[in-house]
Amino acid sequence: MASVIFNLLFIFLICYHLSASSPVYTSKYDNVNLDEVVSNERLLSGYINCLLDQGPCTPDGKELKTNLPDAIANNCKSCTERQRDGADKVMHHIIDNRPDDWEKLEQKYQSDGTYKKQYLESVIKRNSTEA
Repeated sequence: MASVIFNLLFIFLICYHLSASSPVYTSKYDNVNLDEVVSNERLLSGYINCLLDQGPCTPDGKELKTNLPDAIANNCKSCTERQRDGADKVMHHIIDNRPDDWEKLEQKYQSDGTYKKQYLESVIKRNSTEA
């Protein structure tokens, strides 16, 4: 009887641990050269059009489009460090260089504007400490 209880407790602990840890998005596309994407208008436009349902999606674009709502809702909790850094790099580029596209993306995925506000506040803070 004690072994049955022990086994049930052990199974419960394993299930609890598996449900408590958040899954990580696939790192299959982590080697996409984001510098190349942001410096190439055609490539960047393709990804933006994919996200806005205005064009076809590459396999990595589909993955991004699938995970983006969850990543926004959970502050990228399931992102790898590389994905977090890459997302910031691309979003900063779009905010700074393609504000019309950012507005469309923001309307679709995060209409409250919190990410852009946080980014702009960090830029102001960084600039004030550099001065």
